Amino acid sequence: MLLTTGQVAEELGCAVTTFRRLVQAGLLPGLSRRGVRVMTPLSVVQALSARPSAALQQLDVKEVPVLRVDVAKPVDDPEREWIGFTASLGPEDLLKALRGWWRCDPASVAAAGVLPVTLSGYVVAVLTGLERWERNAEGRYAFPDARLAGYVTDLATPRLTITARTNRDRKLAELLLGTRLASHSGGAIAYVPTTSTD
Repeated sequence: MLLTTGQVAEELGCAVTTFRRLVQAGLLPGLSRRGVRVMTPLSVVQALSARPSAALQQLDVKEVPVLRVDVAKPVDDPEREWIGFTASLGPEDLLKALRGWWRCDPASVAAAGVLPVTLSGYVVAVLTGLERWERNAEGRYAFPDARLAGYVTDLATPRLTITARTNRDRKLAELLLGTRLASHSGGAIAYVPTTSTD
């Protein structure tokens, strides 16, 4: 059985534009097209619904910063070709596309030690190596040593690509990738409380 984008959004309880981002990012298998309509297999929708929430309580911090991104778009930047997330980018290009200058509390980001990257409420990548930061003239911060611990290429299965070089980074990637993680913020970085400490 195939569902229209509107039917999928209703099943998942999200906006049509939210679901379209997952489609445009290349994260869903088995899609077909009928004219301008994108049709999604019911099994994929059921798999998305069944994705567990991120087990943030397993992290030994009071809150976790979350980087909320859009579908990757080309940019005119000498340091990178893309900004945002798409499953087709390789690890090197993806790290560049996700590293940026953000308005945030850099000490909180560094203290957490991990930065889950979400697209439409699903963790699609995990960044670590956030101990050092730089500030620009606009009051935005970058983390030049950030590492890509892993990313998702298929949310339904999910299919994970682990790029971590340390056991800690690997565990963080395996814990978070492909999970649901709701966050709310006016900017790129949101802060989500955990239940790991009182």
